[in-house]
Amino acid sequence: MSEYILELKKVSRYFGSVIALKDIDMQIKLGEVHCLLGDNGAGKSTLIKTLAGVHLASEGEFLLNGVPTAFSSPKDALDKGIATVYQDLALVNLMSVTRNFFMGREITKQWGPFKVFDTEKANAIASEGLAQMGIDVRDPEHPIGTMSGGERQCLAIARAIHFGAKVLILDEPTAALGVKQSANVLKVIAKARSRGLAVILITHNVHHAYPVADRFTLLNRGKSLGTWKKSETTREEILEMMAGGQELENLEAELAEFNRVDQQTATA
Repeated sequence: MSEYILELKKVSRYFGSVIALKDIDMQIKLGEVHCLLGDNGAGKSTLIKTLAGVHLASEGEFLLNGVPTAFSSPKDALDKGIATVYQDLALVNLMSVTRNFFMGREITKQWGPFKVFDTEKANAIASEGLAQMGIDVRDPEHPIGTMSGGERQCLAIARAIHFGAKVLILDEPTAALGVKQSANVLKVIAKARSRGLAVILITHNVHHAYPVADRFTLLNRGKSLGTWKKSETTREEILEMMAGGQELENLEAELAEFNRVDQQTATA
């Protein structure tokens, strides 16, 4: 058994002449939150879609429990325990909490010659699954549109865990949430880790990532800048790397020169 449940070795992804990812190395452990950071266009979306079975790697190796693997589809990845929760959550606001929890994997009971959705059993399972994530559902038959954004995020995570996910890929789970809702989602992520799951947290927000993450991988223009344990780096160092310390220094120098020339022109 490998030390890592997921491992990428020199993985690249090309779209024609466009290099979306180049030589990415990444290791994911069970019971760990691995934060994937990077600005827009860094390659985060392409990488998570490669992990989730949407894209095949153009080059490199993808290992699952130490065994070379290639997912044929997102369903194939899900069946092997890799669940992705995207920003849009794939929830239907007018459907009940329970219906959303079981959407596509409904449990049924026999009713005469027919099979029908077992609402009573499903309500109990959905309520229990959400309770384990710290969400108290008043009525699981209420439309999910009555839940807050943070609660809907927690439902999507609880649903993935219930259906056997070993690896949770969370795409910007706090992007559209307030401070309190973000804190609730981060608590759920910490609970998932304590249950032995591997969590890949994709975010722009270092302030949200730093309290729960165990390791950080930074992407920039499709390449990895490296991976660090939390004990090896500080929040400020990560922020500086994300912002591009050298680029900011160059910008400050250019602005200073622009202001100097502008002042000379004004006094001439």
